[in-house]
Amino acid sequence: MPSLSLPAAAPPAFAAPSPRLEGLPPIVSAGTVVLILGSFPSARSLALQQYYAHPQNQFWKILQALWPAAPLPAQADARAAWLLERGLGVWDVYASCRREGSLDAAIRTPQANDFASLRLPRLAAVAHNGGESFRHAHHTAQLGVPVYRLPSTSPANAAWSFERKCEAWREVLARHGLLS
Repeated sequence: MPSLSLPAAAPPAFAAPSPRLEGLPPIVSAGTVVLILGSFPSARSLALQQYYAHPQNQFWKILQALWPAAPLPAQADARAAWLLERGLGVWDVYASCRREGSLDAAIRTPQANDFASLRLPRLAAVAHNGGESFRHAHHTAQLGVPVYRLPSTSPANAAWSFERKCEAWREVLARHGLLS
């Protein structure tokens, strides 16, 4: 009797959900004047436990261009201190989510951070780093300070030149006394 060749098993009709990812803690202090909010850390940022760790993300390059006389440290803890010395804070709108890869479009079942829990006596503005973050402007507006949408520093935002991004960031930070 000839042997029958069976087709390979079909993949399941549904994929198991990606694991729930937890974001990073905020980098803030009582001296934070402008809080910069991203959406959620990239896979590389989560792996290294530091904000904007992907080498193609322009976040640190933009800030270095705005403060050229203050060399940007290489280590994450020193970079956090560098931010705080300039009156900046960094956090994300999402505390946790499910996501494959690093794209904002892949974020599923996000849980927002509790912005009201922040105690920032000098807070003068919230600046959202990109569109996904800015979708939560109605929540951050409850902090009672101006809320801005800045162009994303992500490498996925190729529509804005580096110079144009720097100018938009410069305008907001200067408006709140962080740049001369």
